[in-house]
Amino acid sequence: MATFHTPMVTLNDGNLIPQIGLGVLRIDDEGVTPVVESALEAGYRHIDGAAGYNNEAGVGRALNNAGFTEGEQRKNLWVTTKLRDSEQGYDSARKAFDRQLGLLQLDYVDMYMLHWPTPFDWRSSETWKAFQEFRAEGRVRTLGVCNFLPEHLDRLHEETGEYPAVNQIELHPTWQQREVVDYCKAHGIAVEAYSPMARGADLNAGNGAIERIAAEHGVTPAQVILRWHIENGTIIIPKSVHADRQKQNLDLFGFVLTPEEHAAIDALDGPTRAGHDPMTFTYA
Repeated sequence: MATFHTPMVTLNDGNLIPQIGLGVLRIDDEGVTPVVESALEAGYRHIDGAAGYNNEAGVGRALNNAGFTEGEQRKNLWVTTKLRDSEQGYDSARKAFDRQLGLLQLDYVDMYMLHWPTPFDWRSSETWKAFQEFRAEGRVRTLGVCNFLPEHLDRLHEETGEYPAVNQIELHPTWQQREVVDYCKAHGIAVEAYSPMARGADLNAGNGAIERIAAEHGVTPAQVILRWHIENGTIIIPKSVHADRQKQNLDLFGFVLTPEEHAAIDALDGPTRAGHDPMTFTYA
């Protein structure tokens, strides 16, 4: 089996997160167990989950089956999960987190995240108080958010005195969210990309530009896009249920994009997102 060495990104709280992780969105609870097991076997040491994906128990089974719930194996694994939006609020977050740890079969998670800002029903600040207590108790190492725009990050900081360590957002060549990325970089917040290939739509972006770059390097279009993210310093969580593709998504360090190739991908930015608007969506 090939050995892949994933770079680590230093967060504003001093913790190190593997730059490549496995996303488990839209995999049912039974099906996610072998997917996570194959990823761990391939060398992934970063699993990104959420209560809203309805598969935390399946992730927990995989971690237990593979021996990653305790000891040295656990220390070398980064596990993220997210609070369900309907459970935001101080008391409800505390109850939810206990349940989630039980499902994951873990004593702690490496990152706990607010899944959406829900600006129409803002409870991020009171929820954050519970998050801070989890961290003080040693049951969470890092606090993060997902889908927060600059105005949400400003409000969270004003009300709690703290910026998150990570903001996980939809980010790919045709939806680069440069304003959000620039804000995060200016405030020491690491950017993590979900849907890093626009759920596959960007593989054919730019009238074949991605495919031509891939052919030049003898790699796949997916590897070209993921390499572009890596070179931008972005944390990525590509999803694949196939063991061979999981390995390909880790194998990004045998080639480098030329400045011209990187610029060509930068030029693909456009107005269309693949997912949901953070101003309106919620994971109930």
